[in-house]
Amino acid sequence: MKYYLGIDIGTSGCKAAIFDITGQMVSSAYREYELISPQSGWAELNTDEVMECCFRIIKEAASVLPYNSVAGIGISSQGEAFTLIDSKGSALSNAFVSSDTRADKYAKEWPESFGARDLYQITGHTPHPMFTLFKILWVKDNMPDIWLKTSKIHCFEDLLQYRLGIKKPAMGWPLAGRTMLFDVLNHCWSSKILNAAEIDPGLLPGALKSGSVVGYVDKKIARLLNLSDRTVIVTGGHDQPCSALGAGAIEPGMAVYATGTVECITPAFAAPVFTDDLYHNNFCTYDHAAPGLYATVAFSLTGGNVLKWFRDQFGSIEINDATLTDRNPYDLLLEKIPPEPTDLLVLPYFTPSGTPYFDTRVKGAIMGLDLNTKREEILKALIEGVAFEIKLNLKILEESGYSVNELRVIGGGAKSKVLNQLKANVINKPITLLNVTEAGCMAGAILAAAAVNRESVSGISGNWVKVIEKFEPADHGFYNRKFLHYLELYPHMKKLGFYGQ
Repeated sequence: MKYYLGIDIGTSGCKAAIFDITGQMVSSAYREYELISPQSGWAELNTDEVMECCFRIIKEAASVLPYNSVAGIGISSQGEAFTLIDSKGSALSNAFVSSDTRADKYAKEWPESFGARDLYQITGHTPHPMFTLFKILWVKDNMPDIWLKTSKIHCFEDLLQYRLGIKKPAMGWPLAGRTMLFDVLNHCWSSKILNAAEIDPGLLPGALKSGSVVGYVDKKIARLLNLSDRTVIVTGGHDQPCSALGAGAIEPGMAVYATGTVECITPAFAAPVFTDDLYHNNFCTYDHAAPGLYATVAFSLTGGNVLKWFRDQFGSIEINDATLTDRNPYDLLLEKIPPEPTDLLVLPYFTPSGTPYFDTRVKGAIMGLDLNTKREEILKALIEGVAFEIKLNLKILEESGYSVNELRVIGGGAKSKVLNQLKANVINKPITLLNVTEAGCMAGAILAAAAVNRESVSGISGNWVKVIEKFEPADHGFYNRKFLHYLELYPHMKKLGFYGQ
């Protein structure tokens, strides 16, 4: 029997999962790694550690199967993160990840000379320091010795391909789109942008449609990982469109709701969309991992990370109880939140904001505290605030003519019925739970299976992805009224001068 392996390289860890031809997951593995912050505003990963973790999870997942069983591999990768590589294939730097804001000045100044609207029309994206382009400009000015030694610039998808033995690695179009160096209409690296930024196009890997075969695992490496030298590697792409494919959210009106460190909505479009509303609200347009479709991304960089912050700062009791009872401390915390909506109002900018504001100077706020406020109310209000931010993004999309009627939830937050129901109530949209536990990995496996068996991606997705539960919104009248106050909070805080100018 043939099996298909999907890899999801995230910001805090990497996962591998193997599926059979029916979409049943037969094995999986996971490794964590630590985010490195040498200075305020900097966020990095040790590239070699990430690659080592990827090799370990591939071997662990594949080792439960007979040798030569894995027919294909597809890779889903965090966006924007890149590493400078020397002529021998070694990392010259740590990987600069999305939440790194060191290139803030470049994201503000460089588009003014190039033309911000021209940049949008080519790349489908509006400027933000998360994007590869601006961090490369920062590197050229601040790490000139490293830049001179740079032979290649690799994102994690194509770097893993290279480390697996692919001589000419290529990232999927959805990941190329997140570099802000890619022409999303003509599907090539933009010579206009590269010339203006003085970046040699030879530094960049190839870029191919998701599901394209790039080669086979090297024979010696394959033997170490319980793979075959006939194991095909195909392009995947950026994790958000990949997750949408893995959740079967590949039809208009449907979006994946990724609930991890970052909260993200990814709807599908039949064709690329460039409008003034999307442009002014920083909604991108780029390739979907389902070939032939396009996607946008609405996201809050504060998501599950704010629950981790709450757990670490205020959940010592639950952390201890979880150790004694072999339970998840998040479940213990969520069991204690009050059933009724809170009177608190949270602006959930504990990180730089995502869409629509792209504000790197924001700070979070909890409004309405008094001496009677309980810890559990604050926790629920934090969740409400993140959900309101998603509701704001959906409102903007709907006003631009792109309604989302179903949210297919995935990620760590999808495991909690309490979270799913609360978010459905706040957002006032049905939230659908799937049989999918690792959507990014499933997308990689779907793309690999389609390539190996010469079948359609949409057909395999339809057969593999199943709905198991739907959470219908309740209490939306209260939350709809509260949302009107939420809409006023950020402008007022900015007017008061909390975030600078």
